[in-house]
Amino acid sequence: MIKNPLIYTYLKKFQDDPKSRVFAPLAEAYRKAGLPDEAISIAQEGLIHHPNFVGGKVALARAFFDKKRYEEVISILSQVTIEVPDNIVAQRLFAESCLILGHLTRALDAYKMLLYLNPKDTEIARLIKELEPQAYDEGNLVLQSDTQQKKNAEFT
Repeated sequence: MIKNPLIYTYLKKFQDDPKSRVFAPLAEAYRKAGLPDEAISIAQEGLIHHPNFVGGKVALARAFFDKKRYEEVISILSQVTIEVPDNIVAQRLFAESCLILGHLTRALDAYKMLLYLNPKDTEIARLIKELEPQAYDEGNLVLQSDTQQKKNAEFT
């Protein structure tokens, strides 16, 4: 039995108007109550009516993240992080999902955006400092000096 009055409040509003955007906070309330499957279901249903609603996409991505469905998180948020780069929740979920799945360069790009948005975030700065050499060593990151050296080698 759910004892979260917020869920009931949002659920009543959603039942009164299933085409409203209240699906996003309802999905988030379900997720926070430890019911990610219900959150996913409600978010997917709401996104049918509001396919471009960023709040709904983020709510769905958060529920997928809780279920460790990182590919779906990336799929949902890859466009959101481009269209709304200052959405910190989307950037963080995207970065963490990319990192978990080994998409180092994509994770690094998202972490750099997070640091740009919050330059005082020492945790993100430390993480970037740790990830950059890994990306470079794996050949996923190219330094400007590398490309210049390659051009110089082509002319000799």
